[in-house]
Amino acid sequence: MAKHDRVGIGFAGGQVLEARITDDVLTALRKALGGEGWHELETEDGVVSLDLAQVVYVRAGTPEHRVGFGL
Repeated sequence: MAKHDRVGIGFAGGQVLEARITDDVLTALRKALGGEGWHELETEDGVVSLDLAQVVYVRAGTPEHRVGFGL
């Protein structure tokens, strides 16, 4: 099974979508940025349709949130 990493996708209105996607899906999203129309994003929880004109940033490589001490 492919490894899913956390990404944050920011939109023009200030909303942020947090999702878990594979590296291949992240690469396809980055290629689509700057384009027009809708892009389907395959996430761990299902398919999300994004309006590319509203996406202002993609944050990848965010570490998992952990509770407690240590790594």
